Amino acid sequence: MARVLILSSYVASSRVGGGAQALALARLGIEPVLVPTVILGRHPGYGPPGGAAVEAGVFEAMIAGVLAQNLAFDGTITGHFSSAEQVAIAAETLAALKASQPGVRLVVDPVMGDADKGLYVREPVAEALAQELVPLADLVAPNAWELQRLSGRAVLDVASAVAAARALDCAVLVSSVPASEEIGVLHADAGHAWLARHALSAVAPKGTGDLLTVAFTAALIAGNAAPDALQLATSAVAEAVALAAGADELSIDALPTALAASPRVTLEAVHG
Repeated sequence: MARVLILSSYVASSRVGGGAQALALARLGIEPVLVPTVILGRHPGYGPPGGAAVEAGVFEAMIAGVLAQNLAFDGTITGHFSSAEQVAIAAETLAALKASQPGVRLVVDPVMGDADKGLYVREPVAEALAQELVPLADLVAPNAWELQRLSGRAVLDVASAVAAARALDCAVLVSSVPASEEIGVLHADAGHAWLARHALSAVAPKGTGDLLTVAFTAALIAGNAAPDALQLATSAVAEAVALAAGADELSIDALPTALAASPRVTLEAVHG
């Protein structure tokens, strides 16, 4: 069975962050190993969440315990971090894993903020993500706002998203890309770019970005080429949003048990 290490948040009552990604991986037949960066009772968007950040020493010790098991990993996903110290520990972990397991895919979701809220992590965390984690990544998975911050380039449409993605000098999976009357997900690398687009939803449930990253990673682990993985991952999100039926977050029933192309999603090559 494939295995993925997740370094991100755990939220007890909401299907968001690393906890939701662990559930999604398990439903797709991939073993998750989650080391939490913060433990919360609920999503902060609902009010005081309860819980606390995981102290850096505890976070480091948990990772050391995991690595002491000598487990083989097919991928890693990093997400939310509560401190720059956690980011530094994660960077050391990813570098060590890549050195010992060259085939592991390092996926970095640089959780910093979004267009509605701006930066919602502390500035030192955002800086550490850009300087320490992003350069290690095989794939960076920002939303459009985060891509703007990382690249220093405006992301206003598909063409500008491609230009900004290529400024990062690695493969990039970008969510929330404006695509005319639809919403797009872009995958770009040095040679090619593809766009998967689907209809905008009146309500964007919490957790869709987390699902996109984990579904794309799972599709790659299953042997799919990047454009196919893009279509499968975007399809998983589109179907999950439809199943949410206007709810403000995804339910466990919306997490896929298999990846399949959806008629809701259109895939096209992007030139530029």
